[in-house]
Amino acid sequence: MRDARVFDDFYAGHVRRLTSQMYAMTGSLAEAEDLVQEAFARAWQNWEKVSGYADPEAWVRSVACRIRVSVWRKAANRLTAHRRHGIPDEVPGVSPDYVAIVAALRRIPYEQRRAIVLHHLVGLSVEETARETEVAPGTVKARLSRGRQSMAQHLSDIAGDRPGGAARPPGLRPAVSAPGIAPAVATDIPGSADQEVHHHD
Repeated sequence: MRDARVFDDFYAGHVRRLTSQMYAMTGSLAEAEDLVQEAFARAWQNWEKVSGYADPEAWVRSVACRIRVSVWRKAANRLTAHRRHGIPDEVPGVSPDYVAIVAALRRIPYEQRRAIVLHHLVGLSVEETARETEVAPGTVKARLSRGRQSMAQHLSDIAGDRPGGAARPPGLRPAVSAPGIAPAVATDIPGSADQEVHHHD
């Protein structure tokens, strides 16, 4: 039997953090909220099973990512329009640096973006990121390396558009302040020069 009180506590304790993480992945707060709400709805439908998992939050996040991929596959035109957008609108409670990071994330391939968010913002290890994204650790390292290199250029472009903006070196990101995400600075990833290992379903 599903325990509504336990689920409500789980929802209250994780919805803000998951929405912030999905905002970093999508660049759209409205889309992030929709994805997270749908993922929580599915969690409730399967709560007897999900509540027994070691990390129910990871299950909800994975479902939200799968929903997003499914939706975007059915809306290629929407994806094209989404990528043409500039820096996202200001979101209350989010620092300018975090908005700049999200803007840069939107300009790199989704799989690289997801790896960076999971590893640097969520705080998962390379191995944990590999398990959640269902690829080899070497693939994660390659995506992190390539994604960070691409982001460094985009962050430089964004900083150049701001008064007093300055480029940031590759492999580093500013401390960020966003709902559910603690400030942190990315560090170099051992073995990041590994070639990407393709995962076949």
